[in-house]
Amino acid sequence: MRPFNTVKYLAGLERRGIHLGLGPVRRLLHRLHDPQDTFRSILVGGTNGKGSTAASLASILQAAHFRVGLYTSPHLVDVTERIRVSGVIIGKNAFSRLAAEVSRKDDGHVTYFEFLTALAFLHFARLRVDIAVLEVGMGGRLDAVNTVLPEVSVITNVSSDHREYLGYDLASIAREKGGIIPRRGVCVTAAQGTSVLGTLEEISVRRRAKLIRVGRDVRVRSCGAGLFSYYGKERTVRNLTLPLIGRHQAANAACALGAVEVLGTRGFAIGDDAVRQGLARVTWEGRLEVAARNPLVVLDGAHNPAAVSALCRALAGSFSYRRLIVVFSVLADKEYRPMLRTLARYTDHIIVTGLDEKRALPPARIEEAARKYHASVERIDDPARALARARKRAAAGDLICVTGSLYLIGAVKRNSLLT
Repeated sequence: MRPFNTVKYLAGLERRGIHLGLGPVRRLLHRLHDPQDTFRSILVGGTNGKGSTAASLASILQAAHFRVGLYTSPHLVDVTERIRVSGVIIGKNAFSRLAAEVSRKDDGHVTYFEFLTALAFLHFARLRVDIAVLEVGMGGRLDAVNTVLPEVSVITNVSSDHREYLGYDLASIAREKGGIIPRRGVCVTAAQGTSVLGTLEEISVRRRAKLIRVGRDVRVRSCGAGLFSYYGKERTVRNLTLPLIGRHQAANAACALGAVEVLGTRGFAIGDDAVRQGLARVTWEGRLEVAARNPLVVLDGAHNPAAVSALCRALAGSFSYRRLIVVFSVLADKEYRPMLRTLARYTDHIIVTGLDEKRALPPARIEEAARKYHASVERIDDPARALARARKRAAAGDLICVTGSLYLIGAVKRNSLLT
């Protein structure tokens, strides 16, 4: 018998594309004896901020001495990054063994993401995690992680993204995101806007679930000197720190802490010290990550208009610099024109580049759009050369931001382009 080739098998799964629906993954999980039923869970959905919110929740739970699974997507350098237990990434040998095991139950209908989700659930079950924090991949209602019954769900925010799958208006997108609200359960959200909140409220009423809103039911408030306090429904925790950069992280932290408060009513003892320690230890690569200095290089995987707006505000508010040089690439299914339009208002120079990814938008198309919004644009198709060009152009006091896609951030990290 030939040895199992994990890389080749995963490549074959990617060719199956994206097919939203829970039937195939549920059947696969059943053939694996439903590992998702052996641990408790939290679902984290939304358009932006899912990863950092999930990481914050996992860090707090670990500080409270729980064995915590964390499943996120996409990865930056290696697929194993998506699956962690108590902060430890699954080993490559363990990943390959589980991939071979799950492949034997694959009937040919599950997608790449569904396969990885089943693999993660099996890993968490085998390691007997107390609770798993599961980041939604796309949407929510038909996403593979929505095969668990969560203790609490989180919807960070709702804005336009993946419109060809989720809908072309915010109410439709909110309806898909709201699919993770559990029946008779609890959902914490920082979402805003009349149509979005109306949709989430409607789903909550129909499912007899409780919707906890950041800004109305729970909130965070700055205390100065980098500190903030949380004011919840039954709990106040003062003088917290969060190393993640950007004002938008306050709403994400409020979502995480709201979920922690719900968990406290469900048997999870999480003291104030665990909250403080957990938040203070949070790390999340590729999101306003300072990757180099002299010149300063910041990596951020902002991949939709709302994320780019948050990025630009964070750069202006959290960094001091003379000029801003952006290295940008994007997938073809993203709303790249409004992303470029926003970047152009803050940026002194834009370098567009390419991605080694079949869904990537050709650099020539990006360049054509960028020149409509900015006078100083150049195109360098290779990411390594694009970043080298940005560093050559940068003078003392300048900032380089690499953004537009987590695939671009992954290319920078994977190829050690900052050494």
